[in-house]
Amino acid sequence: MTIKLVIADYNNLQHARDLLMLLNAYALDPMGGGEALSEHVQKNLVATLAKRNDVFTILCYVDDQPAGIINCVEGFSTFNCKPLINIHDCGVLAKYRGMGISLKMIAKVEALAIERGCCKLTLEVLQGNTIAQNAYKKFGFAGYELDPETGNALFWEKKLLQK
Repeated sequence: MTIKLVIADYNNLQHARDLLMLLNAYALDPMGGGEALSEHVQKNLVATLAKRNDVFTILCYVDDQPAGIINCVEGFSTFNCKPLINIHDCGVLAKYRGMGISLKMIAKVEALAIERGCCKLTLEVLQGNTIAQNAYKKFGFAGYELDPETGNALFWEKKLLQK
């Protein structure tokens, strides 16, 4: 068994197909929301990613078959005056789970973040996704807090209406 990690080339048709298939599989999983990517996303995501310089995707192949994906977005820490990398999506196809693929992909992201001079990695994980939480803890992630008295940070959102 050969595991290979690549930084996706958004202009490579095979990478584009694999990215969409892997992200859609993640979206269909209960931990990804349980719904397929919209037609708009499927038609436009890769071209939109290709226009951005603050995102990158790691694709994992097992014996040349797509197995896992991590989409990352560069942000900025004002407290550290340095960039950071947010792991926005992390998914592994069901038949490849338990092989340590997510940890290998996160290690690749960490190496890229260090090369870029980033101060930290961030991610969000569902409270009920204990399997992912355990993997992230093994890699050294923990809930974000400034002071134990004020507690852990919470991830909130407000959806915006599109015109």
